[in-house]
Amino acid sequence: MTLARSMIVTLVLSLVGAALGAFGGAQYVIHKMQKPTPMHELVHRRLDLTDEQTHRIAAMEEKHAEVKKALETEMRAANADLAKAFQEKHAYTPEVQAAIDRFHAAMGDLQKETIDHTFEMRSVLTPQQAVEFDQTVVKSLTEEQM
Repeated sequence: MTLARSMIVTLVLSLVGAALGAFGGAQYVIHKMQKPTPMHELVHRRLDLTDEQTHRIAAMEEKHAEVKKALETEMRAANADLAKAFQEKHAYTPEVQAAIDRFHAAMGDLQKETIDHTFEMRSVLTPQQAVEFDQTVVKSLTEEQM
């Protein structure tokens, strides 16, 4: 095999690996976002919320769900752009980088939104409820959840 041909094969294999890694990572993130979280379980089953707290948190969750859905849609659209760019050029082009950047921006925005939502929910809890809530948040942020 000639040097040029070896370089082309290496480049193509690298691009395929990068695209598959980005796609696989995106699918993993989207899948993880759809599972009920320990925090959801805590808030709705173990904190013994008052009716007022339940009502306020329900309104917060409704708003959060809308933003979350929009950001997840943006992530899927970025993945579609990545797939299209990969299929069209089979190279690490500016379009591939733009799709990756778009996905990462949406993923970062989703994480920020989720943290904002977490603090917003915490603001309606009693000090005793907040202690258990905080422990669950810290645990969910530091444990690997497969």
